[in-house]
Amino acid sequence: MIRAKPHVVVLGGNFAGLASAQKIREYAGDGVDITLIDRKDYLLFVPNIPTDVIENRDPSLHQRMQLRPALASDGIQFIQAVVEHVDIDSRKVHFLPSERPGEACESLHYDYLVIAMGAHLAYDRLPGFAEHGHTVSDLLHGERLRQYLFEGGYKGGPIVIGAAHFHQGDGAEGLQPYPGGSIPYLKAACEGPILEMTTAMANWLTRSGQGTPEKITVFTPDEIIAADAGVKNVQAFLQMATGMGIRYRHSMPDIARLTAEGVEFVGGETLEAEIKLILPDWVAHDCLRELAICDSMGFIKTNLLMRNPEHPEIFAAGDCAAVTVPKIGGIGHQEAEIIGRQVALDLGRMDAQEANHPLQPVTFCIGDMGEGKAFYVRSNSWFGGQDDVLKMGRVPYRLKMSYRDLFFLTHGKVPGFGLNLAQFAVESVF
Repeated sequence: MIRAKPHVVVLGGNFAGLASAQKIREYAGDGVDITLIDRKDYLLFVPNIPTDVIENRDPSLHQRMQLRPALASDGIQFIQAVVEHVDIDSRKVHFLPSERPGEACESLHYDYLVIAMGAHLAYDRLPGFAEHGHTVSDLLHGERLRQYLFEGGYKGGPIVIGAAHFHQGDGAEGLQPYPGGSIPYLKAACEGPILEMTTAMANWLTRSGQGTPEKITVFTPDEIIAADAGVKNVQAFLQMATGMGIRYRHSMPDIARLTAEGVEFVGGETLEAEIKLILPDWVAHDCLRELAICDSMGFIKTNLLMRNPEHPEIFAAGDCAAVTVPKIGGIGHQEAEIIGRQVALDLGRMDAQEANHPLQPVTFCIGDMGEGKAFYVRSNSWFGGQDDVLKMGRVPYRLKMSYRDLFFLTHGKVPGFGLNLAQFAVESVF
């Protein structure tokens, strides 16, 4: 196909990929053709799966947004396919269409490439998970846990919640998002859902008559759980949780295996558990990890303008980017904004003063606590900033539910004033 305009290919259609395509269209206008490739034709709204589970709703009925109409409204082509290989030298993406089995491998040329494929959540590297584990990171396992809790599976035993060790890679070394700051190393890729499920499960035990929060143990491989949310915030959260009777373990060895009896760690220690609610290692996709643009663990190297230093026509956003630590959707949205402005800059549709605002990551999270309450976190102190905000109550819960509804209504284009109003409501009024 002969194109008169630069062709932008976006790999991945969840939060970072969809937002990148939309922001490029917003800022570059009709100056580019855009094609988005994803193996599935819907966006998975992962943050609200835990709430559906605890409130006894099948998450597959509520947490999917169809991509095709969202993209078509912006004139963005969609291909449902599995990415097989990226040829950097020839600027081609090779993919296998996945709508029906038996398709031939095809290729697509790009002038700009945005890699936003997320990461491989390596449950397959956790021995015993398939037989004995639970999680809330996808629709299948969310529904499986819901059924176990509400349809007679749970026998009243101990509950263990935690994460396997994350192997981060070295792609963010030397980057300084805030004066004097950095992007430090984490031993768990994302622990927000762990905090969320800890308090939500404690509430569920009490209201269902299945026991008390003392049945729950939460653990982390790091020195402090969810340090990216701000140490002061986490300390306040832990004071509340341990005051409820929840047990907390830190600096744990990596998980060796899950068994019917519990979680066994490297070195031999076991935490007894009937429910083993685990998040795995985040691992780079096989089709990316050998590329020259990747770091030591296969994550895509970028500067703080989200461009690869050696190949500035290649961007990365979301969980597959080395700079994205922790692996959360909010940082992916921040990166998508930068990418949209950078492409517009190249096309002469935005000046450098407006476009060249490097990433200053903010950990932004709202987590369900059960019974219509949630915690709200906004923090950049882990990266070298000065902000640490923690609020808990009913207002954050309503904002969490309303954000999902607004996201679906606008096909992911939540207006900036809506987010600013939400921040004001929680931090200044509540």
